[in-house]
Amino acid sequence: MPTLRFGKYLTLAAAALLLLATAPGAVAATPRAADNAQEVPAAAATGTWQPPLSTRGRYIVDADGDRFRLKSANWDGAQGSWTGSGSIDDPANHHAGQDSYGIPLGLDRATLPQLLDDFHRLGINSIRLPFSNAMIHSTTPVPDVAVTANPGLRGKTPLQVYDAVVSALTGSGFAVILNNHTNTSRWCCGVDGNERWNSSQSTQQWADDWVFMARRYAGDPRVVGADLYNEVRRDILDDPNWGLGDAHDWYAAAQLAADRILSEANPNLLIVIEGINWTGLPVDGLPHGRPTLTPARNLSHTLVAAHKLVYSAHFYGYTGPNHSGATGIGETHDARYQDLTRDQLYQVLNDEAFFVSSEANQHFTAPVWISEFGIGAGETGAAARTWFGNITDYFADHDVDFAYWPLVGWEGHDDWSLLRYDTSGNRYGILGQSDWRGTAWNRLMTADSRTGPVAEVPSWRMLATDHGDYVQSLRVRAGGDWNSGASKAVCPDGERLVGLGHSGVRALCTDVSTGDLRSSATTQTVVTDERYVPAGGDWASGYTKLQCPAGNFLIGYSRRGGRTSAALCVPAAASLAGAGRTVWFDRSDNRPAGAAGGDFANGDYKGQCADDEYAAGIAFTTRIGASQGPAALLCRKLN
Repeated sequence: MPTLRFGKYLTLAAAALLLLATAPGAVAATPRAADNAQEVPAAAATGTWQPPLSTRGRYIVDADGDRFRLKSANWDGAQGSWTGSGSIDDPANHHAGQDSYGIPLGLDRATLPQLLDDFHRLGINSIRLPFSNAMIHSTTPVPDVAVTANPGLRGKTPLQVYDAVVSALTGSGFAVILNNHTNTSRWCCGVDGNERWNSSQSTQQWADDWVFMARRYAGDPRVVGADLYNEVRRDILDDPNWGLGDAHDWYAAAQLAADRILSEANPNLLIVIEGINWTGLPVDGLPHGRPTLTPARNLSHTLVAAHKLVYSAHFYGYTGPNHSGATGIGETHDARYQDLTRDQLYQVLNDEAFFVSSEANQHFTAPVWISEFGIGAGETGAAARTWFGNITDYFADHDVDFAYWPLVGWEGHDDWSLLRYDTSGNRYGILGQSDWRGTAWNRLMTADSRTGPVAEVPSWRMLATDHGDYVQSLRVRAGGDWNSGASKAVCPDGERLVGLGHSGVRALCTDVSTGDLRSSATTQTVVTDERYVPAGGDWASGYTKLQCPAGNFLIGYSRRGGRTSAALCVPAAASLAGAGRTVWFDRSDNRPAGAAGGDFANGDYKGQCADDEYAAGIAFTTRIGASQGPAALLCRKLN
């Protein structure tokens, strides 16, 4: 949701600087009569599509392989609306004066069928549906006033109301992406106990809750995604990070939850991982900024299901690459996104997020979903209005997956909402001609977009043993610990290992040229010595060689500290008898010209087999004083 709006971003000087993000607010709209003017033309909305969804390169596709562009909006409320001060029973202490009672907004004012009909009129095909961990565990029924227009929901707990909303949405053809927005049922996003996935609970509890939610809707195929956490950001004392291996490591936490969801609950879900929203203190002269997805260039996720990863980011005009969004105390002299020229904005969008989808055949290549952006109907500022036109033009021209924030609000309260309802259920908002946002929205919804079949593309995935095991094959996991005490890395099922870094910390997997090379046999061989090197076959003289048995190829490896420990080999489904070559990389990079996959081991020497090769062995030295990480690969031609 919008962060840091209207300058409640405070710093304490003296002994400490205290980071506080604002509870996002909204300009209150002046009540007016319902606008019955001609509605914005809607694009084909939910249409016909077949779940589950998966990914092919930068695109999301349905079960038939057809493009499914996420044209989404955020139906908020179930994540909580209390701003954290004053009585929780007073609506004035809730965001924009709207007490959501911990359920999706609008159920007190409009019937579910009416709401769904209006959603269809907007042209959207999917809903990002926030929830809080507190909502999951609440056993108190919502008050009758919260569901006045939907009396059939009386007496239900917030989770049961959420169930009913999910069922209604999917039954009406919408795709639903579950979004863990907050820990507590408190309006996000400041220093509010919701900064990280584990701010108000343990990482274990957070991941357990995700498994619970994924299992709960596993029988509904139109529940298509799990958006793991919203706007990970700094708390009072520390920043989130991407790969340090500590309790604030968002990269590792997302990896953990994603793999648990896919392996324990529902293997069909898209996994949405948002970049880091904010680090540092917003004070001129001190380091601070919005990393978004930039860390993924050097360290990307590889899931146990290789075609389920979607990255996401948020963009609002009043924030910026290094601007918190504050006004007054906590405001810096950095540019906001709305201060940038059109060309500058487009460059920043690519640098912070869209490089992930625009650069093909990289270890980080994935669809990018802008799961939040928005602006108020009452906005009069020229810069803000221009920004909204520019960013929606970018989304339209670049065929971007998006989700507007928010979808539903109360008339006279939250004019950022696409749709607003008064207490009698009358509808206001962007479906009327008087809403200035309609022109940009209409272009976004009706611009040319890729449709139809999307060809399969090769996968390139990074393995990272920086802080322990990275075994991404479910078949290997089922066989237990194949090299106890070592740090182990294994490619996802269907892929083979083709690249290694000299330190042994990072590696590269792919399915290029052959697809799944492995046979259906459960056999695997852990190679710890040279027993499979044939007589006269010394391909790395003076080095220890871990070579796969004949007819096998490399899918994993292990290390003990800096020393190579073992190679993991599996049999191929077809004959493997191609000529071999030694690829040395202990003194410089040795990768094919124009090699795909990208820099999978940043700062390390790298070796990589060609696209028409497979890796059949690893060589390393045991000389005292020398690096004992991988020094060479045995690469053989595929038949």
